[in-house]
Amino acid sequence: MQLKLKLTVVAAIAAVAGVASAQEQVVKIGHVAPVSGAQAHYGKDNENGARMAIEELNAQGVTIGGKKIKFELVAEDDAADPKQGTAAAQKLCDAKVAGVVGHLNSGTTIPASKVYNDCGIPHVTGAATNPNLTKPGYKTTFRIIANDNALGAGLAFYAADTLKLKTVAIVDDRTAYGQGVAAVFKKVAAEKGMKVVDEQFTTDKATDFMAILTAIKSKNPDAIFYGGMDPQAGPMLRQMEQLGMGNVKYFGGDGVCTSEIAKLAAGAKTLENVVCAEGGSSLAKMPGGTAWKAKYDAKYPGQFQVYSPYTYDATFLLVDAMKRANSVDPKVYTPELAKANFKGVTSTIAFEPNGEMKNPAITLYVYKDGKKTPL
Repeated sequence: MQLKLKLTVVAAIAAVAGVASAQEQVVKIGHVAPVSGAQAHYGKDNENGARMAIEELNAQGVTIGGKKIKFELVAEDDAADPKQGTAAAQKLCDAKVAGVVGHLNSGTTIPASKVYNDCGIPHVTGAATNPNLTKPGYKTTFRIIANDNALGAGLAFYAADTLKLKTVAIVDDRTAYGQGVAAVFKKVAAEKGMKVVDEQFTTDKATDFMAILTAIKSKNPDAIFYGGMDPQAGPMLRQMEQLGMGNVKYFGGDGVCTSEIAKLAAGAKTLENVVCAEGGSSLAKMPGGTAWKAKYDAKYPGQFQVYSPYTYDATFLLVDAMKRANSVDPKVYTPELAKANFKGVTSTIAFEPNGEMKNPAITLYVYKDGKKTPL
């Protein structure tokens, strides 16, 4: 009799546990960035931000549509390569993720945005800045950071109005991001009366810039603008010093605006000539930046780069829209995403009809004693 009672109790507990787990729904959120190759430090930082958000959401015990939700991050590597970017996007579509945070590079995000549009999954980037991303008008594409029109123009204004520079040479890495930000800088600098004395091109895999820098040096510019990322900018700064170009200012967008560039420049004095721009406010001026950064550093010491506060906000933003729609179905909650008025760590996030951020901030930075410092 006692044994029978015990078995009945065990069966009852198992049944209750079954009901509990049946009531819990797993919702997958995708994340894509380069976590291999020369840009892996950015990608890892981005993934950390999204992962941190997922863990916090699960600790909160979110309920949507009467079900307790367990969020799961499905992380993919696109190695900053457009082909791998679209393959990763298709993989996430096939995995039926509810939404995507990413990608990092404009060159991967732009082709991936079509894949997400075709399979009806919203994606939010807090890193890809080429204005062409929102040109097709996909209802699934959202950006929570200033685009290159703001970054390139801000740098050109500073070069011409504040520093009173007259001549500039322009180099870009031929990626969607590098070409885009360089084109905006060139246009606005010319409008401000600056003369572009030379234009050179490289790739996002190059490390030897001696030939292009020697050509630029012969034109004696006040500044170089580089459209690209820090794995190239760091060595370029070292080689500028070797060529005696220590008096030439060095401008770049958010791709060079990292802590890592100080390591990559390996003690080159030319780091002190860098002026770079980032979409958004400095961490100290973000509504929740300082407290968030302390939390991040405790969890991922020494890994912070640039965009992790944005991938963190993007993850919460997707879930906020799901809560307001009372559904995790992308078809149902994507219209709510477009109506967001979300108070995040980075800022209050609201969108223009094309998925661009309303009133995005930009911040210029310099490097003092090897430390990235807001102007």
